[in-house]
Amino acid sequence: MNKLIVFVLGMMVSGTAWGQNNILNAKSPKDIGTKTVQQLENDNDTPLDYGYVNDRDILWERTTWEKIDLDERVNFPLYYPIDTNYVGKDRRSLFHVLTAAVKSGEVPIYADSYFNEKREFADIAGALQSQTISDPGINILNDNGIFVDPTVRPLDIDTTYNLPDFDQYVNTVTVGADNVSEYHIRGVWYFDTRQSEMRYRLIGIAPVTPDANFMDAEEGIELFWIYYPDVRTLLHNAKAFNTINAARPISFDHILNSRRFNALIYKMDNVQGDREIERYITDNSMMQLLESERLKEVIRNFEIDMWNY
Repeated sequence: MNKLIVFVLGMMVSGTAWGQNNILNAKSPKDIGTKTVQQLENDNDTPLDYGYVNDRDILWERTTWEKIDLDERVNFPLYYPIDTNYVGKDRRSLFHVLTAAVKSGEVPIYADSYFNEKREFADIAGALQSQTISDPGINILNDNGIFVDPTVRPLDIDTTYNLPDFDQYVNTVTVGADNVSEYHIRGVWYFDTRQSEMRYRLIGIAPVTPDANFMDAEEGIELFWIYYPDVRTLLHNAKAFNTINAARPISFDHILNSRRFNALIYKMDNVQGDREIERYITDNSMMQLLESERLKEVIRNFEIDMWNY
């Protein structure tokens, strides 16, 4: 019990305050959330490095693809805040953190979870924002000798057309943090013979949102895949809200690496080209859910069987 108390106190002391940094010493509202010079000089907080794992130490390994449903309460820290203007400078949703880094070119993105095809932000910009011209706007353009085919999606619209007040006829749809329905993650479960335990290593993550051109579609799309080690430092510095103690937030990197979320396996590596569960169990959500649970048991049972003689 004493060891537990010491551990908890150590975590509280070693934690890094965020969101409302310097709130008690701020001279003006603009200083709230901004670290002081002394804080910056002493801030050497970095994500915990992954240990080296020799291939010869891996006795068993399976790759899984999972869905993190953001409608589940336990996954809310990965979803909120959806409005990034109402709170401190540093508090952002996971979606905002990832897309901002992708837009700036700080983090490379890929077309799929195998990371074979690189993409640029320009390749996904059309899925994040779309513009359409209303019927009155089309009529105004036609009257001025400008012809636009409204059936072409997405439209590449010049919102000025050298026409006064034409912006009011342009409808812009932007995919935001509130539109993220889930995250897809790829990870590896492996049994480390050196540590004599089952371990998990996150490999990739992808936000799933509707396409800005088809917001009413029932299923979302994987906007992009990120090789997770490329984004660890960024997610370590980005914090999620801690409902137990707001002074000690939890980094997104901590949440994901420690699996503090609920997820559903939708694919596990297999001989049929890593086919998804819904491809061999169709039109039966209950059986798909049971199959996902069966795959989880495959992983659990291997570790349990290691200690049976």
